[in-house]
Amino acid sequence: MAAIPHRGRPVRRLAAAAAALATAAGVLSAAAPAGADSATAARHRPQHTVDVQLLSFNDLHGNLEPPQGSSGAVTERQPDGTTKAVPAGGVEYLANSLRTAREGHPYSVTAAAGDMIGASPMLSGLFHDEPTIEAMNRLGLDVTSVGNHEFDEGRAELTRMQRGGCHPKDGCFEKGRTFKGADFPYLAANVTDEKTGRPILKPYTVWKHKGVKIGFIGVTLEGTPDVVTAEGVKGLRFHDEVETINKYAKELNRQGVKSIVALIHEGGLPASTSYNYDCDSPGPGDGISGPIVDIAKHVTPRVDALVTGHTHQAYACTIPDPSGAPRTVTSAASFGRLYTETTLTYDRRGGDIVRTSVRGPKAANHVVDRTQPKAPDLTSLLDRWNKVAAPVANKPVGYISADIDGRGSAAYEKPLGDVIADAQLEGLAPDGKGGAQLAFMNTGGIRSDLAHKASGGEGDGVVTYGEAFTVQPFTNMMTTVDLTGAQVVAALQQQVSGANAAQPRILQVSKGLTYTLDLTKSGADRVVTSSIKLNGAAIDPAKTYRVAMNEFLTGGGDGFPAFKEGRNKLVGASDLDLFVAYLKAHSTPSAPLAPPPADRITIIK
Repeated sequence: MAAIPHRGRPVRRLAAAAAALATAAGVLSAAAPAGADSATAARHRPQHTVDVQLLSFNDLHGNLEPPQGSSGAVTERQPDGTTKAVPAGGVEYLANSLRTAREGHPYSVTAAAGDMIGASPMLSGLFHDEPTIEAMNRLGLDVTSVGNHEFDEGRAELTRMQRGGCHPKDGCFEKGRTFKGADFPYLAANVTDEKTGRPILKPYTVWKHKGVKIGFIGVTLEGTPDVVTAEGVKGLRFHDEVETINKYAKELNRQGVKSIVALIHEGGLPASTSYNYDCDSPGPGDGISGPIVDIAKHVTPRVDALVTGHTHQAYACTIPDPSGAPRTVTSAASFGRLYTETTLTYDRRGGDIVRTSVRGPKAANHVVDRTQPKAPDLTSLLDRWNKVAAPVANKPVGYISADIDGRGSAAYEKPLGDVIADAQLEGLAPDGKGGAQLAFMNTGGIRSDLAHKASGGEGDGVVTYGEAFTVQPFTNMMTTVDLTGAQVVAALQQQVSGANAAQPRILQVSKGLTYTLDLTKSGADRVVTSSIKLNGAAIDPAKTYRVAMNEFLTGGGDGFPAFKEGRNKLVGASDLDLFVAYLKAHSTPSAPLAPPPADRITIIK
C-alpha cells in the first residue's frame, strides 16, 4: 500500500523514478534479464518495503536495579477486566528483553525519550549517573532526546555525559578508568544557548542501515525551566516543541530524509493505568489526554511516529496528524519496566514510512518481566559499581514497621510525603537552623517508596542509606523563608490553579498544618481558605511565618510563584541529610517508624 503523502513532499513517481530513488539510497536494483519469465523477474525485483523495528523506552531515571515497592511493578489488565500488578524493571532484564526482541529483525533501532538520568537511585546517582550511561551503551541504545532531568546538574554535566571525562569535582570513581561518555547521541533540538541561539547538542540524527534512512528529532518539554532548579538551566532557552520539530522535519526533508520519528519528553495521561489498556477505544486517541495530545495534533505530517515520556504513563495510541492521517504516539511508563515495539514499514521507492488511511504504525508495550534470564554483561556492570558503592549504600539509617508509600501512592497526600515534610520541619525548626514553623514538599521530589521487604541482605524493615538516597536523590539544599499568611494561602491555591489548574500539584505538608481540598469546585476555590490552620489556629493573612522548603520550590518551581516572594532566606542542610537524620532519630530496631495516617488534607469529592 502506498505511503500517505506528506504536506510539502514531492509526488512520488513510478517505475524509473522509483528505481532511481532506490539506487540513490544505496539499494541495488536487480533488473530481470531480457526474456526471463515472470517468476524469475519477481525473484530479482527489489522488495519495495521492509519492516523496521523501533524499540523505545523513556524515563529510566538511572533505575539500574529493579525498582522497589509499587514503583517496581506495572498494572496489567486481565481478559475478565480485572487488573494485577506484575513485577517489572531492572536493566539486566531490560537488556535481555531488547536483545530477545531484536532477534529475527534485520532492521532494528532503539530510541528513548529522555530522562535516562537524573533523580536516580544511589547506584547511579552517587556516581553522577556514569553507570547508567555505561549501561545504555551496553544494551544498544541508538539515540535519545534530552529530558528535564538531564539538566539537574546543568549544561556542563550534560555535555560530559555525552563526551565523557571524569567529574570536575569528584574526579574518576575507579582507579585506571576514565568515563568515556555516551556512544549514542543526545538530541536537544529545542534547547539553545541564550547568547548564540544555537542548540547546545545535536538537534537530530539520521539512522542508516542497508539503504534505510530514518531521521530522529529530539526535544524536551518547553516548560523544563519550571521543573528544574534555576542553576540547572542557567544560560539556556527552551523553545516550543511543535515549532522546533516542524522546523527540523522540514530540514531533514530537504536533505532527502522522508522518514522521521520525533522523540518528545512530554507526555499524556491515559484513562487507565494498565499498560495494555486500549487508548484507541472507542475511537483513535479517545483514551488519552494531556499536553501530548495537542502537540501530536500540530506536529507536521512529515513526522511518522512520536515516542514520548515525562508523565511516566504507558500508552500506544493513534492520534491524527494535522492532515487527518493516523499517527502512532507511544510511551513506555518509566524505570525500565516496559519497552515499546513499533513496526515502521519503510517504502524504499520514496524513502518514506507507510501509513495507511486506517491506522499509523503498529505499536505495543511489553513488560520487562523478571522471570527471564538476566543479561550477564549488565550483571557484571552492576556488580562492579555495587562494589564501589557498598561501603556507603548498605549502611542502615532507620527502621520501618511497614511499607511507607511515596511515589507509588495515588493519593494527593502521601504517607512518605508527610514523613519527609516532618523531617524538613524538624531539621529547620531550631532558631539557629531557620526557625521553621511549617514545611512544604513537592511530590515530584519523592522518587520512590520505603519498602519493608529487604532489597538485599539488610533484613526486612531496615532502611539503608542507599534506599533513603533513592527516595531523595536530588540533594536539594533546604531553605527557610519569611512568607505572610496571605502568601501561604496563595501557594496552596496555586496547587490547583494557574499553571496547575489542569493537572493539580498537591504539596506535602508538615504536621500541624491542616486544610480542606474541595474537588467539587474549580480553580483556586478548591482550597477552602477558612479551613487552613496551623496547630489548630487559623492562618493569619497579615502574620509572617517561617516556612521550610527545598531550593526548587523556593525558586517557584512546579508552578508556585508565591514561594518566590519569600524573604530573609536561610540555606540549611540538604533534603537527604534531613531525611536521614529524621529516620535515625525516630526509629530503632525495637521501635520502627510506622506509616503516618496521612490525614492532614481533607478531601471532598
